[in-house]
Formats: sequence, C-alpha cells, structure tokens
Amino acid sequence: MRGPFRNLVIISLTIALFSACKKEKQSEPDKPVPDITNIEVGLNNNEIGVIGKDFHFNAEVLAATKLENIQIKILQRQGENYTKTWQHEITWEYKDAKNATVHKHFNIPDNAPEGKYDFLIVINDQSGSKLEIKKSITIYMAANVPVNPAASIFNIFANDARFYRNGKFTVEGSKLKTGDVIKSQVTITDVKDDGKMYVLLINKKLNHRPESIEKIDFSKVIVYDVLEHKGWVKSEYFSNSTVDPVTFQPIRVFPSFTIGGTTDNNTPIGNAINGVKAWESGTYYFGVVYKNTTHNIGFYHYIEVSIEVN
Repeated sequence: MRGPFRNLVIISLTIALFSACKKEKQSEPDKPVPDITNIEVGLNNNEIGVIGKDFHFNAEVLAATKLENIQIKILQRQGENYTKTWQHEITWEYKDAKNATVHKHFNIPDNAPEGKYDFLIVINDQSGSKLEIKKSITIYMAANVPVNPAASIFNIFANDARFYRNGKFTVEGSKLKTGDVIKSQVTITDVKDDGKMYVLLINKKLNHRPESIEKIDFSKVIVYDVLEHKGWVKSEYFSNSTVDPVTFQPIRVFPSFTIGGTTDNNTPIGNAINGVKAWESGTYYFGVVYKNTTHNIGFYHYIEVSIEVN
C-alpha cells in the first residue's frame, strides 16, 4: 500500500484510536472528593497562634465514601523570613467515619519561629481521594501578640463566704443551693482598645460550652455578668470589680445573683430562666468568655460547679 491511500489509512486509524481513548476516558467518572465546611482556624477564626499557647481548630467534614484521617500542616512560605526552618504536622484518625465534627485544641510548639505560614488542611478518604484546603496563620511570641488575654482573678463567693478561688474550691465537694447568693470577681489581663466579657452559668447536660462570644446560645445560658471596655490605649487589667485608684471608692461592684432566681443579669434587661435552662440539680459550667473586638482575639475559661435545687 503506497501513496496517498496509505497515508489516508494511517490518519483514519489514528483518529479512530484517539476517539476510542477519549471515549474511554470520558466514560470513567471522576472520583468523589470529601467536603469541608465551617472552618475555624484560631479562636474566633482569627488565624492567630501564640507560641506555647492553646490553638483552636474546628471544621465539619463529610467523607466521599468513608474517612481515613484528617491532617493539618503548618508550612513556611517562600519569600517570608524566619529565624529557622520549621514545620508542624498533626494527623487525627477518623477511620470509617462518614462525617465528623473536628474540634481540636493543641499548643503551638515552643520551638516555632514567628511569622506568616500556610495552614494546610488535608482530608484523606478511604477511596483514595483527598481534599486540600489552604488557609493562613500568623504565629507570634506571647510578648508580640497585639493583646494576650488571660484570667488573673477568677473567684466565686457564696453568701459572702469564699467558695472558689483561682483553681481551688474552699471546701472540696461543696455545692451551691437554691437561695444561695453568689458573687464572682473576674479579671482579665493584658487587654486594650475595645472588648467585651460574659460570665456564664450553663447546665452541663445541655452540651453547650461556648469558646467565643459569637457561639453563645442565650436560650441555654444563664448570664451572671456582662461588661465592655472601649478605647483603652494601653494594656490594662479588665475586671468586673473596680475602685478609684485615688479614693479607693468602688466604681463598679461585681453583681449579686441568687441560685433559683427567675431572671439572669444580662443587659439591658435580664433574660428569663426557663425552658431548657430552667433550674435543676446537677453539674453546671461556670465560666468567662471574652473577645477583644479590636484585634479579634478571644479567651475563655470554665470550671464545673455542683448545684442542688430544692
């Protein structure tokens, strides 16, 4: 076979072969990949980490078939300057789960250098498919973070007697009871500009322990106290009990609250204590949730308190 006819046959065979391969490729369905929503990198999704301190990560994950594991990788970026080479990786096993709420806390390692990083989220499916999402994170030394809120005073008084002080109950196993009048002094350190604080009491059975102000479900919480600071130009202590530094006269006294009362201390008016948060005997969370609204940096702290309702 020679000449133009031979060339025509070769071209025809090539086209046929290409078409067959194309059809075969098109007939192979794409592998489904996992899905991820409600990503929070850092408390309040602020994408800030502090060396040696707790870091918050949250996401809702849906498998393509079944999950294998979920990874996060903190990776240095090209073009950024760091004092040393460093990276960090964590893997959490979720084998055979169809979906998962990934709510994790871990410390930023002490050997991490400051800087801007890629925060890579990797969802590995048992089908072999994966999903990778890239976010950002800025890591600070504690001395360099814009504000670094922490509780320096966290006290509870019951009927004017000390009930709890900075990590220890006055009498272990003691309970609050119907009719007890409680007062709580809460002081947050190292804050400036604008911020807001809630002090909360929450029945543990409601499975609600908000870590940020935005996550507070007021249908489930009893508000003991709420207050704000605005326009502070330097770092100060933020407390729900303050006195005049010259006269030593009270400026604000921490409020009273009666166990078994009908309304809480939310402002501008108290919320009714009814529905799912109606009083009952059991274990309650008592804690503070603070947000610096200027710098989008938050803090929370909870203890467990037993309450006996008559």
